[in-house]
Amino acid sequence: MLTLLQTSNSSAIYSLPWLQQGGLLAIGIVLGLFIYMVLFSALKSLFRRSNNEIGILTVNILQTPLLILFVLTALKVLIYSLNLLENFPFIERLLTAGIVAVITYLINQLFTQVIAYSLSKYAEKTEADWDDVLVPLIKNTLPILIYLIGGFLFIQTLGIDLSGLWVAFGGITFVLGFALRDILSNFFSGLVLLVDTPFQFGDVVALQDGSIAVIKSIGIRLTTLYLIDSHCDLLVPNAALESQKLINFSRPNSSYYYTIIVPIRADSDPHQAIKIIEEVILSHPDTLGEIKKKLVAIESFYRMTDQLLDSEDNLSSKKEAGRQRLLAEEKVKVKLEEVKKAIAELVGKIKFMEMEGLDSGEIRAIQGYYLDVVRMVGLETVSEKQKGQKSLYLQESQNMDEDALISLLRSWYRNWQEDPDLIDTDNEVLESEWERKIDFLIKRMNKLLQQIINGNQGLSETKLDDYTEELWKWIQERFQTYASWQSPRIWMQDVSIGGARDSSTINMAVKFFVDNIKLEQCQRGNRIRSEVHGEIVRQLRQAYLYR
Repeated sequence: MLTLLQTSNSSAIYSLPWLQQGGLLAIGIVLGLFIYMVLFSALKSLFRRSNNEIGILTVNILQTPLLILFVLTALKVLIYSLNLLENFPFIERLLTAGIVAVITYLINQLFTQVIAYSLSKYAEKTEADWDDVLVPLIKNTLPILIYLIGGFLFIQTLGIDLSGLWVAFGGITFVLGFALRDILSNFFSGLVLLVDTPFQFGDVVALQDGSIAVIKSIGIRLTTLYLIDSHCDLLVPNAALESQKLINFSRPNSSYYYTIIVPIRADSDPHQAIKIIEEVILSHPDTLGEIKKKLVAIESFYRMTDQLLDSEDNLSSKKEAGRQRLLAEEKVKVKLEEVKKAIAELVGKIKFMEMEGLDSGEIRAIQGYYLDVVRMVGLETVSEKQKGQKSLYLQESQNMDEDALISLLRSWYRNWQEDPDLIDTDNEVLESEWERKIDFLIKRMNKLLQQIINGNQGLSETKLDDYTEELWKWIQERFQTYASWQSPRIWMQDVSIGGARDSSTINMAVKFFVDNIKLEQCQRGNRIRSEVHGEIVRQLRQAYLYR
C-alpha cells in the first residue's frame, strides 16, 4: 500500500510541469490568436480607409498562411516542451517540412501577387521600356525558382539524403541543357531584348518579310505579335526575333512618313502640279503641316468614298472635327513655346547665378522664377510634413486656368477623339498616351523642384542649369506637335520618255506625315494615304496634268 501511494504521488509530481506547460502554451495560443485577429482587423480597416490596394492585397495573402505558421510553430514548441522528440522524431520533421512548405507558398504569393503587381503599376508610370518587359518575365520565371528551392528544402527537412539527388540533378541539368539549347537560347535572347528594349508593347513594327505587326508580349521563349493584315497572332522565337532586322514605326513617335509617286505630263507646268498636290495634302485633317496653312486649306477638304451621296454628313463632321483639333493644337503649340522660352530664360539666370556659387537668397530667387513656369504648366505647390520637416511638391492646380499647358493638352486630345474615323479603342489609346505624358511631366517638374530646393546643400554635383536643360530637352522631344521639317515635300524624281512626245512623263515624289499610324487598328496610315493619293489624281486630271 505504501509503495502504491509513493508511486501515485510521484506521478502527480511529474505530471504537474506538463500541466503547467500545457496551460501556459494554451494561454499563449489564445493570446496569439487574439493579437492576430486584432492586428489583421486593424490593418484591413486602415488600408480600406486609405484606399491602399497593395496593403489590402498583402493582408489578404498573409492572413491564412500566417495562421497556419502560427499553429505549426505552436505544435513544435509543445513537442519540445513535452520531450516527445525522443519517442516521435518524425513528428518534428513533418512539422518543420510543413513550415517550409507554407513559407515557400507565402513567398511565392508575395512575389507574384504583391511585388509583381506593384512593379506593373510602377511600369505604367515610368518612361522606361525595360520594366514593361521585366514584369512578365518575373511573373513567369520566379514561381518556378521559388518552388524548386522550396521543394529541395522540404525534402531535406524530411531527413532524405540529397547528395545523390544533387548528383543526379546535375547530370539531368547537363542533359537538359544540351537537349533544350534552343529553348535556353530563346530565353537569353528574351533577356537581351529586355536589356536593349528595341520596342515596347503596342509598338508597330515591320518584319523582314514585309509583314506589319504589333508587339503584344515577350515571353520566356516566344514573342507574340499581332499581324495587322491577316488579323492573327504570330509567335516568333526570341532568338529568331533578336536576329531579325526590324523597322519600328512607333519610334521616335507615332507619326509616319509616307511616299507616293505621282506621274504628270512632261509638257505640263510642274509648279502648278506641286501647288495642287500640296493643297490636297494640307487640306486633309490627319496629315501634318503648318497649322495656319492647314486651317485655310481644310475648307476644301475632300473624302473619297464609294457612297458619294451619303458622304456629305461624314465629310462635314470630319472637316469640323479636324478644324477644332487644329485650333486646339495651335493653342498647345503657342503655350509650349511660351513654356520652353521661360525655361530657357531660367537656364540663363541659373548659369549667371552659379558663377560664384549659390547662396540661400539666390536659391529662393530661382525657386520663384521656376514657380512662374510651374503655374504656366497648370501646377501648384503643396507642402506636407515628413519626419518633422516641411517638404514641397507639385500637383495639378485645383483651379487650373484654361490656358494652362495641361488644360490645353487635354482639350487637344479630346478634340482628337471626336474624329469620326476613330474606333472605340482609339479613345482609350489617345487618353492613355497623353495622360501618361502629363504624369511624366509632373514627375520631371517635381524632380527639378527638389533639385532647386536642395541646390545650396551640395546634394548633387550636377548643376541646376543641367537639370533645367534636361527638362527643356524632354519637353521638346515628348510634346512636339509639329515641326517645320514635317511639312509635305514634293519634287521631281525622274522623267520617263516614251516613243512619242505625248507619252513622256515626269514622276513626282510626294512625301507627307500621317499624325498617328497606331490608330484605327493600325490602318489609319493606309486609309489616309489612299485618300490623299486618290484626291491628288482626281484634281490633277481635272487640270489635265495627270499622266
